[in-house]
Amino acid sequence: MLTPTPLEELLDLAADVIGCDRRTLPAGAAGSPFITLGGGLAQAVRLQARAGRQLGLAVDLAQLLGPAPLADVLARAVPVPAAVPGPPAGAGAGAVRALLPGQRAALAAERAAGTGAVCRVLSAELAGPLDAGALRRVLAALGARHEGLRTVFADAPHGPVRRVLAACAPPLVTLEAAGAGGGGDPVAAVHGYLAARARQLVGRPGRPPLAFALSRLAGGAHLLSFVYHDAVADSWSAALLWQELLADYDRAVHGRPLVRGLRPGPDTAGRAAVAGRPGGLRAAGERAERLRGFPAAVDLAEGAPRPAVFDVRGERLHVGLDVRLRDAADATARRAGVPHGTVLLAAWALAVGRRAGLERLLVGCEVPRRATAALLGTLAPCSATVPVGCELEGGVDYFLRGVACAFSEALGCADLDTAELARELGVRPDRSRPVLTPVTFAARDELLPARVRAGDLSARFHHGHAGAVTADAALTVLRWREDPLLRLEFAPAVLSRTRAVRLARELRTTLAALTAASPHTPVDDLLPAPAGARGLALPLP
Repeated sequence: MLTPTPLEELLDLAADVIGCDRRTLPAGAAGSPFITLGGGLAQAVRLQARAGRQLGLAVDLAQLLGPAPLADVLARAVPVPAAVPGPPAGAGAGAVRALLPGQRAALAAERAAGTGAVCRVLSAELAGPLDAGALRRVLAALGARHEGLRTVFADAPHGPVRRVLAACAPPLVTLEAAGAGGGGDPVAAVHGYLAARARQLVGRPGRPPLAFALSRLAGGAHLLSFVYHDAVADSWSAALLWQELLADYDRAVHGRPLVRGLRPGPDTAGRAAVAGRPGGLRAAGERAERLRGFPAAVDLAEGAPRPAVFDVRGERLHVGLDVRLRDAADATARRAGVPHGTVLLAAWALAVGRRAGLERLLVGCEVPRRATAALLGTLAPCSATVPVGCELEGGVDYFLRGVACAFSEALGCADLDTAELARELGVRPDRSRPVLTPVTFAARDELLPARVRAGDLSARFHHGHAGAVTADAALTVLRWREDPLLRLEFAPAVLSRTRAVRLARELRTTLAALTAASPHTPVDDLLPAPAGARGLALPLP
């Protein structure tokens, strides 16, 4: 029996990650990129991590999501460098450690704008009998497994530092009267209650800035909410925590032992990521050259004065899509050879660009920085928001492929600091607006399924809103396959609710026009410019 080649082994992994037939994938991979074969960002990250863990091969994530055929990208895989040492001696439980980059930014945002600006909520609506004892055992096991859930922050002479406690189970708070109000929506009422008490939940001195809150809903259901600080977790980490929590709960209620092994901490996993990154970091100057000519800012205030300092207080709108529009977006994505998230990002860029009278703009996109299997299972803030240069030109399919390529290029530069990139572009600091990314996009629908079963429980997820924003307008894909749902968060100091509603309607109209058009229809011809649209771009030097 012949031994499989590295390329054949990588193709087997790719088929498993995508969920397609291993026998037919090689033929498709010879001429088609990963994204046209059914792969998206989450699958690409998992393939990259598994290639490193199981085969000792490093695959470039940006190339994986680019236009090159999958077989060509996998053939360029290189051996993962030798393992790097773990944390230095003395860096055990209780020792002072330097902040991670994501933690430094989160704590700075808290000092500038308060706890509400950095507090997140991800809840599971639980239908079925709940075993509170099993839930508490599961939380204790999670705390023992992930040092991110045992990390506390403190001030020091040279700035904030972190310590990892030897033992600390995540607290479980029972809410008795949180479901009133919310316009008849009990989940919204609980989320509002939690947002109003964010400081008490995640701001306790000497304790990790996180908590779980349990609320009763009608019909015997419960809402279990994970409330956490941006310095603890990103959206990938929150999804990872829920996956592990529900899997452990299923074990607990069936009398099976819980997973007790320690997950790699962010220090060790981060060192492995730096060592395993093919090609090293891209220079900020090189990336800046690619972005010259794009607007430095897109002002959706439509001529109204901005606050002198960006006001983080925010509101949100839910944008529902019917299944016909979802299916049309999926069909357009397959035809153009891009993920469905690219179609949504392109529609968002087109709607914002038309509102501002622009032909090109930067959209900040959320990407995970998890280059290794260790980081894939690490609970830590490892995401970045990177500026993606979207050019609103050409036929529909050309436009969509251009957005996909721009996202791939940006992904390869996810380790660059946005402030450093702005300096390279000659953009002066401006406290009134987010630097380079006043408009953002995030696709989180692939991180968690809409529903999960655990024991006799059925869990349906709800994303909370703590009342703060980090951009003028931020579009997030919350669900796609089942009951598709988008969320538009906006800063009322910049974009009034009336204008936000109008922008949401324009997004839906743009998506419908984009998915109904022929492949060669110029995007300029899809829709007339919105009434009142004007050029509000600040050009880069």
